[in-house]
Amino acid sequence: MRDAIARALSRALSLLVPRRPGRHSAAFLADRAEPVRTEEPVHVDPWSRPWPTPAPAHVRDLYAPLRGEDVSLTRPYCRVGGTWELDVICERRRAAVLATLGVDWPYGYEGDQFEALAAAATAVPA
Repeated sequence: MRDAIARALSRALSLLVPRRPGRHSAAFLADRAEPVRTEEPVHVDPWSRPWPTPAPAHVRDLYAPLRGEDVSLTRPYCRVGGTWELDVICERRRAAVLATLGVDWPYGYEGDQFEALAAAATAVPA
């Protein structure tokens, strides 16, 4: 209870004291003078001028706008929809998530061993 009273008292006193503007507020920056610019720079930074050689083609291609006629729907390196391993992984993850929710999800894929295991489990031993 003492902590609550002390916090309430400090909050009430802080409202009475005028606050200075923060370092990055517009009010703080308005009081500062603008920097003086000279016509000739004293020190010329070599990185302030454009690079004298042209940019490589792969860099220019990164910043070129894409047109719908020239671009396929997916990039060649993104075409993974038909990958067998990813289909199996997605199916297993779906079954695992549904199993945690209590739903029995019968999943299968080409080349799985579930049919052989089910046949072995139902076989009558001789």
